[in-house]
Amino acid sequence: MGIRLGDNQYGKAEVRLVHVDRHTDVHRIKDVNVTSQLRGDLEDVHTVGDNATCLPTDTQKNTVYAKAREWGGVGAIEDFALRLARHFVDEHEYVHGARQEIEEYSWERITTSAGPHDHSFVRNNAETRTTVVTKDGNREWVLSGFTGLTVLKSTGSEFHGYPKTRYTTLRETTDRILATDVTARWRYVGTDHDFDKAYASIRALCLEAFANTHSLALQQTLFEMGRAVLEAHPEVAEIRFSMPNNHHFPVDLTPFGLDNPNEVFFAADRPYGKIEAAVERDDAPEPGDAWKTVPGFV
Repeated sequence: MGIRLGDNQYGKAEVRLVHVDRHTDVHRIKDVNVTSQLRGDLEDVHTVGDNATCLPTDTQKNTVYAKAREWGGVGAIEDFALRLARHFVDEHEYVHGARQEIEEYSWERITTSAGPHDHSFVRNNAETRTTVVTKDGNREWVLSGFTGLTVLKSTGSEFHGYPKTRYTTLRETTDRILATDVTARWRYVGTDHDFDKAYASIRALCLEAFANTHSLALQQTLFEMGRAVLEAHPEVAEIRFSMPNNHHFPVDLTPFGLDNPNEVFFAADRPYGKIEAAVERDDAPEPGDAWKTVPGFV
């Protein structure tokens, strides 16, 4: 029986970087978490402990910080990840591929009686913006998205007409709360895009579709969100969603002599439904290895 080394990569995980743009008195903050991983001629590293082609993970960490300074900041996280991937592959002949994953955390200016403060911020608890850039030789893929976008609609949602078995206890409803934490990731065609502008638009489209869709199922709402994005953005080949159904159950108030016209709910945190799907365009180019570097569905 032969034994061989399989697919592998290595790097420095969760490099926390905060960049402050001080070019004017009104400062700007970029707060990111970078995970850098490389692939290449690593057979001897694993099998005999020869580190001649093993760029230290500490060097990868230092490169993230140094490039933030050399490049004058981070900019769109997709652009920063692409530049990092290209640097590692182009500058080191023993590195054949790179995976750069970045999360971005947003801050807002603190509002004072004189208006937004120039250099004081409060952490925004909205969604986390994400990107995963993969470079394999000359091929490059960009997957962007967000996680933790919490949304709720207090009506305009139904669920009925489903199969019934002897284990079914869920009651059909024509008026329920629909709530979820949206994780989305979309695959770009090519790499030459205004990523900040596209992100803002895609986020807004997802929110608008969630709000305006009279939902007969969370699956239907998911599809309408994806459809809205693909119709407006030809540069997006596909978008994938993972959306838990954060159940809100009406509380039975009859023991207290009270009715409950869908006003008082128990918000259950578990168990929950988990809805996942991809929305794709027919003519989208094949994804290659883009999704292989992303754990789970998205």
